[in-house]
Amino acid sequence: MEIRIDDLESSAVIGLLQDHLAAMEPTAPSESRHALDLEGLRSPEITFWSMWDGTELAGIGALKQLSPEHAEIKSMKTAESYLRQGVASRMVRHILHEAKLRGYKQISLETGSMAFFAPARRLYASFGFAPCPPFGPYVEDPNSVFMTKYLD
Repeated sequence: MEIRIDDLESSAVIGLLQDHLAAMEPTAPSESRHALDLEGLRSPEITFWSMWDGTELAGIGALKQLSPEHAEIKSMKTAESYLRQGVASRMVRHILHEAKLRGYKQISLETGSMAFFAPARRLYASFGFAPCPPFGPYVEDPNSVFMTKYLD
């Protein structure tokens, strides 16, 4: 599988992003959903990657610069046909590697507090992310779990 910087133009990527946003909709009120849409992911402070298995899209992920030393994981999503095949783990490893190359000292994320997001929380915890207070633009929210990891 190949992970590459993506321009968010392919129909496969746009479709998976739309699936991601649609999956978030029933989980929490709109003010508690922090997934970025297509235009949000095109912001200059965000690097967006797609993972491909030949011509098949396997997953997506993004990294948002919050400051010269702090970044945030955004928009992690695995294509349905690639679930439980290590795609998300591979994307997290890639994002962490990129964060270190860019000199970030800390990487954080926001995910949901509901059962729907339990697999995501387990994934991030397995990489050493730990609960933390809200960061950046976030505020305390019972629908959110904030996690962070300090990089070596």
